[in-house]
Amino acid sequence: MNGLIAIIAIVAILLVAGTALGLIRRDRFSLRWLLVAAALVFVNDLLLTRGYGLIPRVLADSDWNWEGKVLALLATLAIAALPAFGWRRVGLTLRQEPGSLKAAVPVALLYCAFFAALALAFPGDAPDAEAVAFQLTMPGFEEEPFYRGILLFALARAFAGRVRFLGVDWHWGAILSCVLFGLAHAFGHSDGSFSFDPVIMALTAVPSLLAIWLVLRTRSLLLPVLLHNFGNAIGYLL
Repeated sequence: MNGLIAIIAIVAILLVAGTALGLIRRDRFSLRWLLVAAALVFVNDLLLTRGYGLIPRVLADSDWNWEGKVLALLATLAIAALPAFGWRRVGLTLRQEPGSLKAAVPVALLYCAFFAALALAFPGDAPDAEAVAFQLTMPGFEEEPFYRGILLFALARAFAGRVRFLGVDWHWGAILSCVLFGLAHAFGHSDGSFSFDPVIMALTAVPSLLAIWLVLRTRSLLLPVLLHNFGNAIGYLL
């Protein structure tokens, strides 16, 4: 129940903030696509949590949410295949925008340096093989196609206005997707009250901006997926 309350609150934040931003330029705002984005957030959380515990686990002895990640990834891929989305249009392609890699490499190195510094500053316990395997695969494979793929695509259509900055066209949807990614990690509900961790919010939302820049510049999720898994696993490997 706590997870359900938390995601309802996050969806409400998206709808209120998104509508407020959209009303600034009504002619460039699509409420329909904002509602699509809200539905995507809810469905993703529903599957990540295995229907909030209603779907039984297959790997009962595992400490990691393999089942939820796989369910959420399969749903993302199915949605991306719909005519309204399209795999290539949401970034599910190995092809990089011509000339983009030269600009992307410094940003990718900055992303790696950020997580390497965190790993050195906050060393963790020695991991087991399953922990390393999970962090090298599931976070990037599931979260990037969702947050920087179909969700970013939906929000980009909700907010048609664009501002050119640092070589890419930004929109309110890009900012909202970063906020949603941060809230997914930093916002929760338990014991009748909500919780929010600003440090976790910053440590997730800020790298999300780099990942979005890479997607907007390269038109591909390849680098964000690889970098995301690097960021999650580097603390175990140093």
